[in-house]
Amino acid sequence: MNALLTLLGWLSLITGIIGIVVPLLPTTPFVLLSAALFARSSPRFHRWLLDHPQFGPLIDDWQRHRGIRRSARRRANLLILLSFGVSLLLVPSVWLRVLLLVMMVGLLVIINRLPLVEPVALKQ
Repeated sequence: MNALLTLLGWLSLITGIIGIVVPLLPTTPFVLLSAALFARSSPRFHRWLLDHPQFGPLIDDWQRHRGIRRSARRRANLLILLSFGVSLLLVPSVWLRVLLLVMMVGLLVIINRLPLVEPVALKQ
């Protein structure tokens, strides 16, 4: 069972990484799923993911506070608007444009309703 959960964790992480460059494929849910799968199957991979400079803070914010940082929210809003904006320009069908617009608004509402997490200042 551990091997299966580890494999699913890696597949989820790879899908999330692909989502960084592919519009409409979300990164964050796949990274969070990877963390949950690794927590149940591989302490080593879970620790690696938590220590990762890009993914670690995102996972920590979600696990501790069920929220995101203001900078992550701004970045998510910008990328959602850019990717959906380009898609809306490229799609010829009116009903697909309406569907994309509804999806975009839904994502923006979800992202902007998440609680904000303030980063913890490092002690000097």
